[in-house]
Amino acid sequence: MNALRRVWEHFEEGFIAFLLAAMTLITFVYVILNNFYTLFYWLGDTFGGNETLLAIGDFILDMAQAMTWSNALTKALFGWLIFFGLAYGVRTAGHIGVDALVKLAPRGIQRVIGVIACLCCLGYAGLIAVGSFDWVRTLFIAGIGAEDLGHYGVQQWHIGMIVPFGY
Repeated sequence: MNALRRVWEHFEEGFIAFLLAAMTLITFVYVILNNFYTLFYWLGDTFGGNETLLAIGDFILDMAQAMTWSNALTKALFGWLIFFGLAYGVRTAGHIGVDALVKLAPRGIQRVIGVIACLCCLGYAGLIAVGSFDWVRTLFIAGIGAEDLGHYGVQQWHIGMIVPFGY
């Protein structure tokens, strides 16, 4: 059981790193392509309308315009990062605790407040998990494609299924 827990922990950390790296790489390439073609247009105009440089600028511009999916994919990866990171943060106690008032109470009262707080959080997580499961089920039945990713076969429920999974 201990080995399974370690495998899951490594998977979580690796998946979070993958999501961050993918978001960064996609955004970097998109920004570079959207700003790099102007250099070739400027060079082409500077060197008397050099057709080769202008053609390179056109090629880069076409590649940038073909990446309309990059913003949608980055948003989807960010959503996955939020809910996967939320589960990871709660499991590793990486969340922010605000307990200044609780520390003023006697030890026994602190435990009661802690139990009540945990029950409230579990109840909230349960409500969100059930509600989001119904939401994802509805998206699955509707079969709606994701924004700018639908023509690649990605549907909205593929992106939204992290919500019940994260909770």
